[in-house]
Amino acid sequence: MKQILPPNAKISKEAKETMQECASEFISFVTGEASEKCKKERRKTVNGDDICWALATLGLDDYAVPLKRYLLRYRELEGEQKPAANHDKVAIVDNCNVEDGDSMGPFI
Repeated sequence: MKQILPPNAKISKEAKETMQECASEFISFVTGEASEKCKKERRKTVNGDDICWALATLGLDDYAVPLKRYLLRYRELEGEQKPAANHDKVAIVDNCNVEDGDSMGPFI
């Protein structure tokens, strides 16, 4: 919060706590949706694709699309470090439904 405000701006303790509560609730909301999907599919581990799916399902496409692209790029970079991990690149794109016109700014 301090990075976006002028250097001399003050942030009350209550404002910081409220923002923390909102962020925690948002994370809980999204991961809860992803977790339900995993339970229905009888999986025990929530992965990045599940989070992308949950964001899109909840109507948060403005978050889902950039996160999908970031996840793809992250996995590509990880694949460069681990040659055997690059075999599922096509499946990642299919699962995330990444469109060519999507923009990630500095992430890509």
